[in-house]
Amino acid sequence: MIEYFLEQGSTYAASVDGLVNLIGALVGFWFLASLGAFLYLIFRFRKKGNSKAQYVTGYEKHESRWVHWPHHLILVCDVFIVIGAVQVWIDVKQTLPEEPRAERVRIISQQWAWTFVHAGPDGKLDTADDIPMIDELHVEVNKPYIYELSSLDVLHDFSVPIFRLKQDAVPGRVITGWFEPTITGEYDIQCAEICGIGHGLMPGRIFIESPQKHAAWQAQQAPTTLAATTQ
Repeated sequence: MIEYFLEQGSTYAASVDGLVNLIGALVGFWFLASLGAFLYLIFRFRKKGNSKAQYVTGYEKHESRWVHWPHHLILVCDVFIVIGAVQVWIDVKQTLPEEPRAERVRIISQQWAWTFVHAGPDGKLDTADDIPMIDELHVEVNKPYIYELSSLDVLHDFSVPIFRLKQDAVPGRVITGWFEPTITGEYDIQCAEICGIGHGLMPGRIFIESPQKHAAWQAQQAPTTLAATTQ
């Protein structure tokens, strides 16, 4: 359902959407079932004439089963949700792509801007051709990236809706994660953690480019990078 409103732009976006859809379907079913039962009981046992209400304890076996049976069925649904959640968690949070195929990018958050340090043409961070950019992240389509996320001041949250990616940036920690873009285009980067008065003014943009276009962008940045390293 979510994919009809927001494109899936990463390899694990479909898995995240599938889990959200599963939770929505199961919770929605039981919500409608309980609402239907509630309305039925209201009209079925509404006051009629001089009839008196009965005191029902709910402890009798023929009465308690209407509570226990749905409860057990809901627990079965919870098992499916937990299994799906663990699978997605392992894929997104605990399984990093293998290097050297994956390229590293450094993401530094602060009030109220993003600094992205790209690896440059050599594909390695902390070398002379690194490309730092403010509020612009440039990546290549169908290539995995391992990010190193940190914060210089307060809690921030690196969120890329098109990837279904959302990760807190915690001061004093470097948090590692990954993504692999599957479509090209220009999309939003958000801070999804209220980080101060300028929180709403902290947008970034991610540019997902073809290999040729990404190489051309790197070559265009080379003179600027060299000038910065020689000063």
